[in-house]
Amino acid sequence: MSKTALLFAGQGAQVVGMGRDLAEKYPAARAWFDRANAALGYDLAAICFTGPEAELTKTENAQPGIFLASWVAFELLKEQVPALQFAATAGLSLGEFTALAAAGAISFEDGLSVVRQRGQFMQEACEATRGGMAAIIGLDEAPTREVCAAAGVVLANLNCPGQLVISGETEKIAQAVELAKAKGARKALPLTVAGAYHSPLMASAQPKLAAALARVQIVSPAVPVLSNVTAGVHGTPVEISARLVEQVTSSVRWEQSIRLLLAQGFTRFIELGPGTALSSFMKRIDKTVQLLNVADVASLEATVNVLKG
Repeated sequence: MSKTALLFAGQGAQVVGMGRDLAEKYPAARAWFDRANAALGYDLAAICFTGPEAELTKTENAQPGIFLASWVAFELLKEQVPALQFAATAGLSLGEFTALAAAGAISFEDGLSVVRQRGQFMQEACEATRGGMAAIIGLDEAPTREVCAAAGVVLANLNCPGQLVISGETEKIAQAVELAKAKGARKALPLTVAGAYHSPLMASAQPKLAAALARVQIVSPAVPVLSNVTAGVHGTPVEISARLVEQVTSSVRWEQSIRLLLAQGFTRFIELGPGTALSSFMKRIDKTVQLLNVADVASLEATVNVLKG
């Protein structure tokens, strides 16, 4: 029998309208959006459903919005496929919180609250620094690390072969982009982001996030959850909290995390939440695995049909 892992979307996946058709069709989805609004004290559902885009893109809305849309996708899949079994979860950056919630390590309300605060803390760090990020396409890790060292920036995301993201001060990112092109990168382009995520410029968010995590209960997950920081399985609740704080300034070792799951015999991956970025990374890591996703009514129905076989 194939081993299934659930993958949860990260920041950047947000899109105006996410979750809307699910909430219109499924009462359970609408109930989760209402529950989130009640927990947060503002209408996050409306921002997800109708925007405006500038409002949804704000880190403090995008992070809980993606968490919520991904959680709804997860809950509906369980409702539609009661026999669903998964043996691990993983999430890209922010998605790691959703992965932990799906594995029972943190409650929905606590996860939503912490992610909202994380977004606020990271937004504050963005506003206090002048940072940016750039995608480096078609250049291997070693030469990209040389570029980072020369320009004084850091490697933020190791997503898949040929797709890396660097992070740092705005001027240094511009320099790194030129260096990467000179080294033979197929593309090197600055990203439209609020700041330098997964770099030392986010350090001011860490003590605040640590304090927010200290106020919620974290328990041992029911299934293994992958850590972006270590690319290994999360440990004790105390270690989970520490890794989540560390993650704010650390590299996201996504490809390495996925390769660990592949080595453990996982052959089916279900991406939950807006977009299909994680599925496209997977195609560049291993084309042989089964990829499913739940982002809207059409993809939910297609995935349910496959799972019910």
